[in-house]
Amino acid sequence: MLTALQIRDFAIIDRLELELYRGLTVLTGETGAGKSILVDALQLLAGGRAGPEMIRHGAERAEICGTFDLAGAPEALGEWLEGQALSGEELIVRRVLCADGRSRAWLNGQAVPAQLLREAGNLLIDIHGQHEFQSLTRAACQRELLDEHGRLEPLLAEVGGAYRQWHERRSRALELESAAHDREARLELLRYQVGELEALTLQPGEVERLLEERSRLMNRGRLAGAAQAALMQLYQDEQANAHLAVSRALQALRTAAALDAQLAPVITLAEEAEVRIREAARELERYGESLELDTARQNELESRLAAIEELARKHRVGPPEIFARTEQLAAELASLEHAEIDLAVQRRELSAALERYRERAHTLSDARRTAARSLGEAVTAHMQSLGMAGGRFEVTVSSGADEPTPHGGDEVGFQVSANPGQPMRPLAKVASGGELSRLSLAVQVASSARETRCMVFDEVDSGIGGAVAEIVGRELRSLGERSQVLCVTHLPQVASQGHHHLRVSKLTDGRTTRTSLAELSEQDRIEELARMLGGIDVTSKAREHAQEMLLGASSPPTAPKSSRTGRTRAARRN
Repeated sequence: MLTALQIRDFAIIDRLELELYRGLTVLTGETGAGKSILVDALQLLAGGRAGPEMIRHGAERAEICGTFDLAGAPEALGEWLEGQALSGEELIVRRVLCADGRSRAWLNGQAVPAQLLREAGNLLIDIHGQHEFQSLTRAACQRELLDEHGRLEPLLAEVGGAYRQWHERRSRALELESAAHDREARLELLRYQVGELEALTLQPGEVERLLEERSRLMNRGRLAGAAQAALMQLYQDEQANAHLAVSRALQALRTAAALDAQLAPVITLAEEAEVRIREAARELERYGESLELDTARQNELESRLAAIEELARKHRVGPPEIFARTEQLAAELASLEHAEIDLAVQRRELSAALERYRERAHTLSDARRTAARSLGEAVTAHMQSLGMAGGRFEVTVSSGADEPTPHGGDEVGFQVSANPGQPMRPLAKVASGGELSRLSLAVQVASSARETRCMVFDEVDSGIGGAVAEIVGRELRSLGERSQVLCVTHLPQVASQGHHHLRVSKLTDGRTTRTSLAELSEQDRIEELARMLGGIDVTSKAREHAQEMLLGASSPPTAPKSSRTGRTRAARRN
């Protein structure tokens, strides 16, 4: 339930704070006073499209904030809030529009994207515009309304899941079938390429090793010279080399160690150095021998690398990548060779997925037919009290195309006969605007029998009057007995049925214009109804009539216990 609404710098509203209660709250005022602006604000709060033109002239941004009491919230809302890690007894929804076109939203102080705001809005607020019947003539809207009336969301989710599985398998099967057209040509090419590559019998890392060996052979002169120079310095130079120097140092240390035992550790290190120098010299001798010219090995090496490089150019990869390319093409070849088996498996899975979809769609269809009878009877009953005595309303559920859809295979249609003896016709072909308006209200009221969201009706009573208008008011009041209803109206018959009454006024000082809103007392309600009844000059008879209308309405429900005063404040700029 919406308990508080704050609006700042929106359209011609500078600042407004509104407290709301359960029951039917009616909003009245002169045409152009700004009643529908409040509905526009609620639409934005529910995730509607925003634009900088909605910001009050001269302001940098507009802000709308609504507080919702979560006591008795429906299970779907509770699950959604839990999934978003939101908890508490209240949900505060805030939206800010900026002059540069940006829009930001928060739920309980947590910034959320527009999609999450829309999801929350769909669970919190249900807005019915004065031309709501136009959407009711669309087949998709009729199907959605029937599913909502029958609480078929779980079944619809199962059908949607089965559809997605079927769609994924069909896409995979189509890919495999498309690939099968060029399969033979591709197989022939792959077999040739893989055979050619595998004939090389490449081993992991072999190309790198061969390239390293070729580099060594190509530079053997420089390498041999460097090795020989190092060997001379370490061991072979007769005049001075490292081994000779270390040997002389050891002789001196051994003589001195006889006088001082502390030199023993140094002798050990020097002896290790002498050994390592001899080992290094032997390794250099062997390395030099390995650099001797081996024409046969060099030719073999060049021939091997030439074959590898030729295939690498054909496959447009570097020689080091040729081994990975071989494995890649071999894997593709194996996949294509098993493609017929994979396609057969995929076709079986596709058939099974289609069967699962049809089973769930059939269950959904049966549930829709049950819900269709319930909705048809409920709307027909409301039509009798809305000045359409003898009228009938039916919801048809027929089989549509065999091709699966996310919402099942049914075509849902609303059929109506407004007067006795008239044949049933599609709702879209009903000519009378008044009939459409009353049918819209009947459908909305009937389909919302268990409604727990805040329901907003924006002049859905347009095009009617007299006794029918009073009946419409009673229907809205009845709906308010079990949920929260806000209704913008120009009809005194509807306004008199409200549990609470708010008057919207437009004020101007010649330079600026703003909207003001006030909660009416019992006496104020009489004056407002008399104005709606009598026009410019309010007579005593109009007041008496207004008082009779209020007396004829049921007693308003007790406001919920809270710290709220129940008064509405409209703060204005000085």
